[in-house]
Amino acid sequence: MQRALREAADAPGYPQTIGSSALQEACVGWLQRRLDVSVDTDAILPVIGSKEFIAQLPTLLGFTSSNTVTFPEVAYPTYAVGAAIAGCRIGDAGKSADLMWVNSPSNPTGEVLTVAALRDAVERTRRSGGLVVSDECYIELGWGDAPVSILHSSVTEGNHARVLALHSLSKRSNMAGYRFGFLTGDAAVITELRETRKHLGAMVPAPIQAAAVAALTDDQHVATQRQRYWSRREILLRAVTEAGFVHTGGDAGLYLWITRDEPCWDTVRWFAERGIVVAPGDFYGAAGASHARVALTASDDDVLEAARRITARAT
Repeated sequence: MQRALREAADAPGYPQTIGSSALQEACVGWLQRRLDVSVDTDAILPVIGSKEFIAQLPTLLGFTSSNTVTFPEVAYPTYAVGAAIAGCRIGDAGKSADLMWVNSPSNPTGEVLTVAALRDAVERTRRSGGLVVSDECYIELGWGDAPVSILHSSVTEGNHARVLALHSLSKRSNMAGYRFGFLTGDAAVITELRETRKHLGAMVPAPIQAAAVAALTDDQHVATQRQRYWSRREILLRAVTEAGFVHTGGDAGLYLWITRDEPCWDTVRWFAERGIVVAPGDFYGAAGASHARVALTASDDDVLEAARRITARAT
């Protein structure tokens, strides 16, 4: 990936908003190979990291205060930020809306939605005339049953109308600093978004596109990193369990979602006293007020040290 970035560095011209043909084909190939999802290259829209797209989507769709956005009850806060920027109403989690976000595997809980749950979200959104978008940036980081994309034929029966999926290299390839993701699904919606983004200058730089091609066409680095995350997960899960916490989340993603039935800031303080930083659960919504998020993204040595500190003073 770094080599591809360097070799593509001589790129003084404007890149295309739609991405290079090599990038489009790499995205299509990865979707088919890893997720068993079939799309055409005209259903690929590169984005400058998935976070900017999540925050901008309601605005790009032309939403105003007359539109409703929903997202999971416990969720990454950028879904709410995007709704706020556009002035949209925020509806009840799981209800029909003009834009329904789903997130599987979930940040912060690691929950993986079943095919039935994904199908229900698609059917309800279509009945209301809305759009459902699945944030799937952790989809290759499952250790239980393999997460299923909302675009899989078991969910949509091959019909991607009013359904989109958002992917990222930040998690699967540890390329957060490169800022690359892509949207796929309903080609008609993607065409509209592409035209708007073209006039915004929302173009992924050509060297980043080249690095993304290298990442999307190689699976071995993902398998290697998945094993690292699994090992860290096992170490931290044993430690927090010994300290009296319970992991109530799912078996995917990069986090443990833990509780011991106390206010989340008490948990944050308990870890801070041991020199460990965790995220307060209420950062992800009121429903997370008694939880904390523990990341698996520290180095192996730091994870071992954190586990030692947790278990050495687990009172």
